[in-house]
Amino acid sequence: MITENKIGVVIIGRNEGSRLIDCLSSVNPNNNVVVYVDSNSTDNSVENAKEAGAQVIDLDMSIPFSAARARNAGWKYLIEQNPDIEYIQFVDGDCELQSQWLIQAESFLRKNTQYAIVSGRLRERFPDASLYNKFCDDEWNTPAGEATACGGNAFIRVECLIQVDGYKNYFIAGEEPEMCYRLREKGYKIFHLSDEMALHDANMTNFQQWWKRAMRYGFASALTASEHGLGKERLGLREIIRSLFWTGLLALTILISLFNPFFLLFILIIPLQILRMYTKKKDKSLYSLISCTFLMIAKVPESIGILKFVFNRIRKQPLTIIEHK
Repeated sequence: MITENKIGVVIIGRNEGSRLIDCLSSVNPNNNVVVYVDSNSTDNSVENAKEAGAQVIDLDMSIPFSAARARNAGWKYLIEQNPDIEYIQFVDGDCELQSQWLIQAESFLRKNTQYAIVSGRLRERFPDASLYNKFCDDEWNTPAGEATACGGNAFIRVECLIQVDGYKNYFIAGEEPEMCYRLREKGYKIFHLSDEMALHDANMTNFQQWWKRAMRYGFASALTASEHGLGKERLGLREIIRSLFWTGLLALTILISLFNPFFLLFILIIPLQILRMYTKKKDKSLYSLISCTFLMIAKVPESIGILKFVFNRIRKQPLTIIEHK
């Protein structure tokens, strides 16, 4: 099927329920070529996607799953069926695109040929539903301008995607910054617009979900460093060193204090670091102090994720996703 539309959309998801319906509605399958890649949903996701007019790919789950693999399956199918497509919008199934975003994104890339990817402001749909949702909303509030990486929701030039063969399937997390690095190595750029791009329903309601998400971040940092840590940007190394330093300092202090309780005083370094981070923030609210505290606590699950990656490599075990919801 050949289309005159130059924009295609790839949605990935599993058991997103009503969120997928909102996502499908926002990308308008009647006017855009839309592919939905499903990862073994047990709800009505596949039926909802077909009813909305999207083409559907059911991933073979006997092969290790990753979001990277799902996105690759989607965009490769899309351009095989529609070779005239010039741009692809990747969307997670729990997100809803803003009505003007595709127009704004296409306009930017058409005028700025040196850029491979453009993204915009991603907002949490329910930031006040939990502290963890609010953390996500803050994390996605990145400055407008040239960027080094994008997230899962991004508008990408197809010719650039083909040049780097998309994402690496075995990257179970952190696949977007890794691909962006390879694009930048080829001389392309990434830009982040201040325009509203999408609403995201993180649905992160408890500490355990937040902990696992931090573990996944640590795992992704280690995986990225294993690929590009010796490159000119030392990709992933800074994150690894920071997480292991603070976690190691905490563990060593507790261990030594078992023999000499005086050494427990060294734990005060951690709250002092939290206060140091807090004083650098423009927002001096209680929430800001809590946010800084959680950033420090996160170093522990991040380190666990790093060690999990190391043990996987030593044992030569396959990489499996770390799900937080």
